[in-house]
Amino acid sequence: MTEALVLGGGGVGGIAWITGVLAGLADAGQDVTGADVIVGTSAGSAVAAQLGSGLSLDALYARQVEPELQAAEIMVDLDLERFSAEFAAALRDVDTVAEIRRAVGRYALKAATVPEPERRAVIESRLPSHAWPTRSLKIVAVDAESGEPRVFDNASGVNLVDAVAASCAVPGVWPPVTIGGRRYVDGGVRSGANADYAAGASRVLVLAPLGGVELVPTDRPLDQTVEELRASGAEVAVIEPDEASRTAIGPNPLDPSTREPAAEAGRAQGRTLEIQWSRPQQPSQK
Repeated sequence: MTEALVLGGGGVGGIAWITGVLAGLADAGQDVTGADVIVGTSAGSAVAAQLGSGLSLDALYARQVEPELQAAEIMVDLDLERFSAEFAAALRDVDTVAEIRRAVGRYALKAATVPEPERRAVIESRLPSHAWPTRSLKIVAVDAESGEPRVFDNASGVNLVDAVAASCAVPGVWPPVTIGGRRYVDGGVRSGANADYAAGASRVLVLAPLGGVELVPTDRPLDQTVEELRASGAEVAVIEPDEASRTAIGPNPLDPSTREPAAEAGRAQGRTLEIQWSRPQQPSQK
């Protein structure tokens, strides 16, 4: 049996929540971090890289809740109303998923953000190790010009920090990341979790800080990809934030102050969970 761990997007609050849930599951005797393959998107790509650093879950959790260990994040005062309006304007008169991704890419390339090196330094501080792990790690980003997804792994010849920075490059908030002469934006532009990249695994666990909410319209929504995985014979479980965790993450998951409450709520949630694996129900025989 091969196991896959899929970690979705959700800002710094999502990073903290995922880390907390993983620690809580381990506290309850359900350590899932030894999966054969990890698929990371945006916030999930940062956690995926951290899991390959060699640090224990307790050490990674401490980096979320202890101020002296926290990464040097940049505060984002996210105005969701303005952000949504700008997104809507960028997507006006586009119909297909491919056109939507390219439109989002154009929006990201034109946006005024912090300089790319300043943002890269944040990602560097998030990662305890800048070396790719030996196990399979898939980090998803999207080409800002073509709209095509790109999956980075240890065979891509791309620096791990750059791969994670690309996957975390929220359009309009953070600068697109330059890799090999191309510019890349957040993997959430394709899908919030990109769970379909776990295809082939016998068992798939998805942690989705934003639930089924998608950053932009997509042809790879979480519920659809989960059903496709199940239809292929995989056992799949999905964990989303409970009410306490949603409250802790709050309305602005990019706010660094969400880290401690989100991590604590995630750990508390993880301790109460019993992972429920499921496949599609077979039709009854008559």
